[in-house]
Amino acid sequence: MSKEYTNELLLDFGQNGKELIPVITQDYNTKEVLILAYANREAFEETLKSGYATYFSRTRQQLWKKGLTSGDLLEIKEIRINCEQNSLLFMVAPAGKGACHAKRENGLPHTTCYYRRILAGNKLEYIEV
Repeated sequence: MSKEYTNELLLDFGQNGKELIPVITQDYNTKEVLILAYANREAFEETLKSGYATYFSRTRQQLWKKGLTSGDLLEIKEIRINCEQNSLLFMVAPAGKGACHAKRENGLPHTTCYYRRILAGNKLEYIEV
């Protein structure tokens, strides 16, 4: 049976089992997209165990539990998987003041990492929801 038609979890971490898969993180209530990050098998298992969004930081090459140091934890409400079982959707309840590590002028984190839109002439405009 193919992955599209099974009710068995068969996450695809690649042939060696160590590849990263993309994780879209969305606010459970507002449906706003907060973050696009990546998970390896260990990060996914830690997310299931702890109930909080955990990723693999490609920059630091280590597990990253979002909000562990800032207090801006993302509590898992639901996890969805795509048809090919090679990407995830974390639906979360933000527990802090924002989801992004970047800060606004007032020092608070942006509620989403997608806080700017592209305008003509390759200019960026700040937006806040």
